[in-house]
This record gives sequence, structure tokens and C-alpha cells, in this order.
Amino acid sequence: MAPKPVNVRVITMDAELEFAIQPNTTGKQLFDQVVKTIGLREIWFFGLLYTDSKDFPCWLKLNKKVLSQDLKKSTTKPLAFKFRARFFPEEVSEELIQEITQKLFFLQIKESILTDEIYCPPETCVLLASYAMQAKHGDYSQDIHRPGSLLQERLLPRRVMEQYQLSAEEWEKRVVTWWKEHNGILKEEAMLEYLKIAQDLEMYGVNYFDIRNKKGTELYLGVDALGLNIYDKQDKLTPKIGFPWSEIRNVSFSDKKFVIKPMDKKSPDFVFFAQRLRINRRILSLCMGNHELYMRRRKTDSIEVQQMKAQAHEEKLMRLQERERIQAEVERRKLAEQDREVMQKRMNDLERSADAARQALEDQNRMTKDLEDKRRQAEEAQFRLQQERDDAEREHERMMERINYEQGEKDKIVQEIEKTRILADKKAQEAQQKEYEARQLEQELREANKKVHEAQESNNNHYIDSHPMDVEESDDEENSTTGRFGQGVELKTDEHASRHEENRTTATTRDQNMKQKLEAERRHLGQRQQKEETREDKIYRENTIDKGIDKYRTLKKIREGTVKRRIDEFEAM
Repeated sequence: MAPKPVNVRVITMDAELEFAIQPNTTGKQLFDQVVKTIGLREIWFFGLLYTDSKDFPCWLKLNKKVLSQDLKKSTTKPLAFKFRARFFPEEVSEELIQEITQKLFFLQIKESILTDEIYCPPETCVLLASYAMQAKHGDYSQDIHRPGSLLQERLLPRRVMEQYQLSAEEWEKRVVTWWKEHNGILKEEAMLEYLKIAQDLEMYGVNYFDIRNKKGTELYLGVDALGLNIYDKQDKLTPKIGFPWSEIRNVSFSDKKFVIKPMDKKSPDFVFFAQRLRINRRILSLCMGNHELYMRRRKTDSIEVQQMKAQAHEEKLMRLQERERIQAEVERRKLAEQDREVMQKRMNDLERSADAARQALEDQNRMTKDLEDKRRQAEEAQFRLQQERDDAEREHERMMERINYEQGEKDKIVQEIEKTRILADKKAQEAQQKEYEARQLEQELREANKKVHEAQESNNNHYIDSHPMDVEESDDEENSTTGRFGQGVELKTDEHASRHEENRTTATTRDQNMKQKLEAERRHLGQRQQKEETREDKIYRENTIDKGIDKYRTLKKIREGTVKRRIDEFEAM
């Protein structure tokens, strides 16, 4: 009977994967299946994290069967693993090659900052939040990202939001102010910019362990990509003593005792004690992995890494070309839209002018009609006056005839004649006045007809101007090893390996503009502070602001002097 497969759930930073494994499946086989599924080639940074039967986090051993390890099992749920970065790069921009690798680191570091696993000063939290928004949403758009649209986003650590008297809307404005400055940066570039700033944080990539020296003083051991550092129990930001990996040739432990042998054989062993055996096993595993990567970085890249870098370079060029093409297309559409708006405005202006011309023509036609009516009335009045004058003349003739025959009534007739003459003169004067008015109306009519003719010609010319025959408008819309009770390993160390990390500077030191803006942000927030600074805030302010030191200056300082002197300092703590 075939063995029954076991269901496994692997949670990456942005996905959940499920597999069915056999009882004899090794950790490496499961790990290989995961990285193949997500398309990851830079596998040396990552591991599978699980919770053991005692609720301690543990890294899956690749050389052993999955089911033989001390997994916390459930009868109803699949076996659960987290796919996480176990080792961290010294310089993200040089070591993280694939886009998927950069994304996984970005999401994991962002989560560590938001949960305060990694301390980040408030003003830098705001800056990182703006890069996170650029990485998630792309360029800020006032139309899309309206006020309140980011309120559901996890922008800042709770510690920061509670420390200052700012509402969620005010925090959103602070983040948006920075976000607007990232316009044009690709999402992938924004993730890398986030990591460039985050890698300068003092707690970035450090695994802390509770240890004691021979005197029994409780201290922290910090293991990271650059070496081993010793911290005071009250200060995880400022290491007191440091040993680069190039100074270490052998690491081993026996039960709770851990021994580190320096390359300088004249120096005494560096000895400390952990609380549990499992802690020493984890320290040993981290030492081996970080040491190997430290030395590998200081050698010529392997063929595989060279190929990955070449491929990544080509993909980056393609993305840049695509971005340029998109930007050119956006600009072309923008110009086309502007041309359309200009043309539309011109058409609207022409239509308004044509409407005005038509209205003027209608007014002129109405005026002409009124003048025609007046002229006709004048002609009719003139005709009536002429008839009245003719009638008066005929009446005058009849009266004269009567005068000849009626001599007896001469005086009376003379008077009537005189009256008739006066009336006739008056009528004649009125007729002359009407005739004059008629001539005036004729003159006005001729001028009105002339204006009508001119208005018609103007309207015809206007119609020709308003028809854009000479304008072309485009219709184109889219053109390990584990130990028993004791174990050790001899490290392949080049004592002359470069220690260039001691001369590095932070991203904000290199960018004075960013440095000044962060200082302004710090002053602005300082005016709204409502809670006391945390211990880490005070340490950071004392180191960075008051003393002007940073992570790399501190690193150089704590490595000064002989190995023996530093070990003696450790023993004396």
C-alpha cells in the first residue's frame, strides 16, 4: 500500500502555496519545489521557517526528511511553513538581482519595520511609507488617490502614529507630500529605493541572541551579513565591540558554550554562553551562512550569478525602453488632447461667431422688412394725397365756374374760393412733405438692401472660415548543519578580504536634498509630539543627531584595535 501524502502549506510574503509531499520527502526537495513555483533563482538568501513542538521558530533542515523534524503537527490543518529571507545582503542594489528577490525582501523588511522588529525613526518611516505607496500604486494621481483613499493602508508603525498628535488624515498628507516627489519611478525601482534606505537602519538584517560572557554579564550577540557584534542589553542600536567575518577562522560550541577562534592565532578565543543548546545551533548555522556569503561577495561572481546579472540587466533595459515608449505615448496623447482642446475651442468660437452673424442677418432682414412696409405706406399716402389734390383742383374748377354764373353771391364765393385755395395749398404742402418722406424711405431702403447684401456675403465668408478643411485631427486612441551536544566548523577565511563596509555612507548622507527634507520632517513632527520618546528614539537622536554618527561609522569604530584588545573588552563588560 502506497504511503499517504501529507499536505503542506507554504506562506510567502505575497502568496500561499500548497503541496502534497511524501513521508520520505527531504527539506531540500520541498524547498526546491517552492523556489521553482515562484521562479526564484537567488535561493541562498532564503529558507523555510516552521514552529516546533515547543513553539520555537526553527529553520527547516534541507538535508533531512521533512517529517522527521520536530514539526508542530495538526490533525486537521496542513503542515505550515513560512518562506522567508534567512540571510541579508550587504548592498541590496548590487546583490539582489531578480525582481522576485527584491520584492520578497521589500515585503519582509517592510513588515519588520511596521511591526517595530526593526527600529526606524519617525521621519524615515514617513519617507519609506511614500516609497511603499509608489511600489504598490505607481505614480500619485490626484484624481485617483483622493483624500482618505490611503486610510486603509498600513503606512506607519503604531508606535509612530501614537507618539504624535496627528490624525490619520494628517499622516496621509505627510506621506502623500513625499509620494508626489517619486513621480516617474517604476514600481520595481521604488522597492529598491525603499531597501537602500532600510539597509542603513541599525537593526536591519541583525539576528539578536541573549548571551553571557565569562563574568556572567548579560549581553546581546548580533549576527549579520558583516560579522559578529556585541550589544549592551539596553541598546540594540549601538554595538560596543565588533568582529568582521574576515577575522574569524573557526566557530564551534559544546553544550551552551560557544567558542570563536580568530584568524590571529596569538589572540585568545572569543567565548560566550547561550541559555540553550538550540540557541548555539542557530548561531552556528547563521555564522556559517553569513560567513560564506561575506567571502563570496569579495570574489568574482560565479557563472550562474554573472548570467543572472546579465539577464537582469537586459530586462532592466527592456523595462526602461518600455517606460520611455509609454512616456512618449502618454506625451503624444497629451499633445493630441491639447490639440483637440484647441481645435474644439476654435470650433466653439467659430460657431459663436456664426451664430452672431446669423442673428445680425436676421435683425437686418427684419429691419429691411420694416422699411419696406414704411415705404409702401408712404407710397399709399402719396397716392391718396395726389387724389385729394386732383379732387381739390376739380373742385376749384367747379367753384370758378359757379363764380362766373353766380355774380350775386360773389363775396361768399370769393371767401369759399379763398378757403379752398388755402386748403389746397395746405394739401399741396402736405403732399410735398409726404413726397419728401417717401424719397427718404426709398434712400433708407436702398441702404438697407446694401447692408443685407453685405451681411449675406459676410455670412458666406464666415461659413468658409468655420469649416476646418485645413486641419487634420487624429482618431487614433491607442497607437547547516546541526550539532549534537557539540559541533564546530572551520571557516574558509581570507584574512585579507576587503572590509570596504567600514567606509560606506548611508543613502541619506549621499543625498543632501533628502537629508535636509528629513530634517525638516523631523522638526515638523517634533512640534506635534504628545508622547515621550522611546528608548530607541533617544539612542537614535543621541547617535545620529547629536553626535553625527551612523551605522557604518559605528562599525568602523568598534572594530578598531587588535582582536585581543576587543576580546579583553568583551570579557571586561
